[in-house]
Order: sequence, then C-alpha cells, then structure tokens
Amino acid sequence: MKYSTLGTSGLEVSRVCLGTMTWGNQNSQKDADEQIEYALSKGVNFFDTAELYPVPPVPEKYGDTERVIGNWLSRNPERRKEMILASKIAGPGLPYIRDGGKITGASVIEAVDDSLRRLKTDYIDLYQLHWPNRTSPHFAQHHVNKVKFSQADSKLHTEQMLEILKALKTCQDAGKIRHCGLSDDTTWGINTYLKLSDKYDLPKMVSIQNEFNLLHTKDWPYLIENCVHENIAYLPWSPLAAGALTGKYIGGARPEGSRWRMAQRNGLFRDTEQTDAAVRQYVEIANKYGFTPAQLALAWTNQIDGVTSTIIGATSLAQLTENIEAFEMTIPDAMAEEIALTLRQYPATF
Repeated sequence: MKYSTLGTSGLEVSRVCLGTMTWGNQNSQKDADEQIEYALSKGVNFFDTAELYPVPPVPEKYGDTERVIGNWLSRNPERRKEMILASKIAGPGLPYIRDGGKITGASVIEAVDDSLRRLKTDYIDLYQLHWPNRTSPHFAQHHVNKVKFSQADSKLHTEQMLEILKALKTCQDAGKIRHCGLSDDTTWGINTYLKLSDKYDLPKMVSIQNEFNLLHTKDWPYLIENCVHENIAYLPWSPLAAGALTGKYIGGARPEGSRWRMAQRNGLFRDTEQTDAAVRQYVEIANKYGFTPAQLALAWTNQIDGVTSTIIGATSLAQLTENIEAFEMTIPDAMAEEIALTLRQYPATF
C-alpha cells in the first residue's frame, strides 16, 4: 500500500480510503467487521463515514454506520491507533437531523459529541462538513445555470463559515477532533475558509471530498489545481459512479441487492444513455487489457495528478479485494490513450 500526506495535517493516509456508507443497510455488522479487518491487513489506514449513513438515508437508520464502526472499536480498542477515522456533519435539508437546519457553531459541537458517542472513540481524526449551507453544484446541480451563484448572499455565508470554524476550533481545543475538511464544496468554499482561517487564526481545512470519476470530471482542472497549490488533500468519492463503471447496470440491468434497485435521495441521475454508451466502451477497454471494469476506473482515478486518496466502497469482501488490487495496477500507455479518447467522446454523461 502506498501513502500520501493529508494536506497540511501531517497525517499519512493510505491511497485507498474505505468508505462505509453501506454498513448498517446493505452490509451487516459481520460484513463490516470483515471489511475492516481485511482493509487493515492490506495497509488501509483511512476510513470515511458520516452521521448521515447508511445510504439511502432514512430516519430509522440515522447514525447506524457510525454505530457499526463503534461496535468494532469497542471490541478492538487497541486498534484505534491503526485507523485514521473521518466523519461528517450533515448539511441542511433533512428534517430528522436537527430539524433540517443549517450547519451552525452549536450544531457542529452537538454533532461531534453525538458522533463520538456512536463511534465509541475519544477523537475523530478528520471531521468534515458533508455539504455546505449554500446550494453547491453537486448531485446533478452542476449543469449551466442550475445554481444561480449571483443570488447567494456571500456575506451571510462567509459569516456562517466563520462561526463554523470557531466551533471546530472549540472541538479541536477539547481534543475531540484533530483536523477538519470539506465535502461537496467548491473552489470558492475552499478559499473562503482558508482566508478566514488565516485572518482569525482558526483551524485550516486540510481536505475536500467530491465526486470524481470517468463519467464526472468537473473538478479537473480548476478545483484540483487549487487543491494542489493550497495543499488541500483531494479525496474523490464515488470513483465507480455509484457502481455504473463496473458495467453491472449496462442495458438497464438491476442486479439483486445493488444500489440502483434502491430508492435514491437524489434519484438515479447518473442513469443516462450517455452513461450506458460510455461504460460499454470502458468495459471493452478493461477486458482488452486484463483489468476488470472496476479496476480500470479505480486505477485511472488513482493516477490523476493531485489525488491524495480515493474513497472506495464494497458490499462484499470479493468486491473489496478486487478494488484494493486496482491500486497496485498501472495503466499502460496504450490503454491510457484509449481511455482518454473515450473520455473526450463522453466528457459529461450525467
């Protein structure tokens, strides 16, 4: 396993980050235990969760993924030091999470304490804002003029961001979190937080996780260049485009137990004719060069300049084994050229 530095945190994280959003829904406690043990045995030290999980989010399962991790930690407290554990506070919009309210200083402190109780740990290594208070161009909101940036009150949002940073400092000073980061945010969001941190001597955001994959490359080049030069760790989530890049949904297939058979909070917005056509080509390329389709997608993401660690997930140990193996695979030049040609043909499939 190879490792990278997590922005300015000084933490060395594995190039594979194990995402956990299926634990407590598609995966049982036993499944999660097996995945944790296997990942650790392969040198994975970076684990990502959120108070929102498992997905799709529903009130009756709120916080269950953190509880699953906490159950493992309660039985293996001596192994906590082997893990760099990341979690996230939910943004506004879900009525069963703090009445759907925006992230505030008070909600940060409350959410951190709640996550610590569920995780059964004294500290969280990386605490992230799952999505910002303002509407951001993620989850099918990235098309031109879908979000009206000019209608946002930047002064108000900056004031909210300052309040959030002060609360994160309170948590950091208490030893409850070590570092903080962003998720589903933008270049403006990153840079505004950095300016506030510098001006008021507050914690610095060390990372951002956004969706990034062969079907959805909108963060390249501008946001990723910003991350490189500002030393912000870039953490792609959904490198398989919610499973589409495995090829299992080609032609409208919906395998039993798969995510696309489940109701999604934002709908199946990745399911388009362009997605189907692009995936067919990537599957052909993978087969030609002896990769599985998932390994092609993951190995491609891993070699992107500026990527720190890629967040993967799996619903079976076999999938996890296949996915982790991808990070030891090198894409040959000829294969890279074929992938690039397909990407040019299908630069934005959803």
